[in-house]
Amino acid sequence: MTRPAYSTADATAAPAADTRPRATGDPPRRAGAPALRDARSARRRRAAHWALRSALPLTAVLVLAGFLRFWQLTETGFNSDEAVYTGTAASLAGDPGMQAVFPVFRAHPVLFAGLLSLFLRGGPDDFTARAVAAAIGVVTVAVTYLLARRLYGRTAGLVAALLLAVMPYHVVVTRQVLLDGLMTLCATVALYCVVRYVQSGPDGLPWLIGAAGALGAATLSKETAVVLVCGLYVFFVLSRSARIRLRHAVLATGLLCLIVAAFPLATSLAGHRSTGQHYLQWQLLRRANHSMGFYAVTVPQAVGWATLAAAAAGLFLLRRRTGWREGLLLCWIAAPVLFFTLWPVKGFPYLLPIAPPLAVLAGRALSALAGLRPRPGRIRSGRLRPGVLSAVGAVLVTLVVATSLALSSATRITAAPNGSFLAGSGGLPGGREAGRWVHDHVPAGAQLLAAGPSTANVLQFYGGKSVSALSVSVNRLHRNPSYTPVPNPDRSLRDGEFQYLVWDSYTAHRAPFYGEKIRQLVEKYHGTAVYTSALRVPTSSADPTPTPVFVIYQVRVS
Repeated sequence: MTRPAYSTADATAAPAADTRPRATGDPPRRAGAPALRDARSARRRRAAHWALRSALPLTAVLVLAGFLRFWQLTETGFNSDEAVYTGTAASLAGDPGMQAVFPVFRAHPVLFAGLLSLFLRGGPDDFTARAVAAAIGVVTVAVTYLLARRLYGRTAGLVAALLLAVMPYHVVVTRQVLLDGLMTLCATVALYCVVRYVQSGPDGLPWLIGAAGALGAATLSKETAVVLVCGLYVFFVLSRSARIRLRHAVLATGLLCLIVAAFPLATSLAGHRSTGQHYLQWQLLRRANHSMGFYAVTVPQAVGWATLAAAAAGLFLLRRRTGWREGLLLCWIAAPVLFFTLWPVKGFPYLLPIAPPLAVLAGRALSALAGLRPRPGRIRSGRLRPGVLSAVGAVLVTLVVATSLALSSATRITAAPNGSFLAGSGGLPGGREAGRWVHDHVPAGAQLLAAGPSTANVLQFYGGKSVSALSVSVNRLHRNPSYTPVPNPDRSLRDGEFQYLVWDSYTAHRAPFYGEKIRQLVEKYHGTAVYTSALRVPTSSADPTPTPVFVIYQVRVS
């Protein structure tokens, strides 16, 4: 039998149609269907792989971050700064009551207040204002994941995001209506853009422009963010592998200056140029409010000693892999730490921008544990492979560190009040209740005199009445230009200018002179306690002791 002859063209021709019988309703078979099914199956496997390794873990981290920031969010009322920023945002939103006591142009730029005002059209309330700040904190956790993943990979990104999500420093500050949360978010975005610029090489100008825009937004959130520019300058000067072109630097610096100039330009056009000048003078001439070692005592505990230990261990053990990435993160951290340590005025949340890069360095170290290999002979045959053992150890260490941070955050959130207060560390216990009493019981037109401006701000926000402060200096160079001094409180009381005096334990603890001065005025002008706010302060005994934190006296001149 002869074999059928066929040409080369026959081999490449389309295959003949399948003439085998099919069940009724079956679609016609095509030769490319199996390949199409394989492609779809491969895409589904890749999507499932991405979901299991990235999307689901990151979602869990963000849910945890949201839980710690929204849990019992309004358990305690606003502190002084929260009252000021929320009141300013409400003024921007058109609230006439807040406009009378909280002017739009005060000490700081109004980017955060402008953003917050979009959510306060129906009037200010504690939950809405703090929810905006908490949401900004959760977004910062997501940006930190992107930053760490870009620098050190997906595992380091997840670990860094987890550490920041449960870090007490970041949790506590982003639960408050403060400028530092938005500033830190914008600063972390700027840091991410700088990383992309260095990795992109000569074609990375758009990323540097983005970094300048984000740093400008950070400065409009809080003017102290300009310190981070110094860190970037030092990095590009010292780094041998990361270079910046002169043209790129000029364009980025010009854009940054243009964005930052928006605030002084707005105050000038609004006729409040003197307010900005007086505030600058006051900031430069303010007396020190804490010792130089303030941050060395408070910040390591808030960041977590485990976080610092992991970051330091990574820098030492992985020192042979040190490059421009670590140099950038360290310069970013060093600039604000050195500046605010030397600067006389210190606040608890001022160093918040260092939290994300610290989490990234710690995430780098903990994720690197999975790549360690034990020495030969340490693993018996039939047991776990070295790679698996290292991965399990890395997971356990990471969980221990994260759990310690989460427990510390939960403790700070639920801590019982002790009658003293550190600015920026949380709400002001008893202040909301005292302010609402003022709103309900103090007659319209009555004036109150408090010991300090912090208490006055809280009472004004919740009470809607004008409250002056005894401790405001008569020297314009030594006071916040937003506050009005009381040069002669005795004469003001004799003339009937004030009808109520307010004593609070927080001012008395921080500035005993003014707390005692209020007591003397109460005794001299026959003050009668008409309201007392007491807290259950834990003592050495089993039962907490009620301690007065706010006492409002009605005075009368004989």
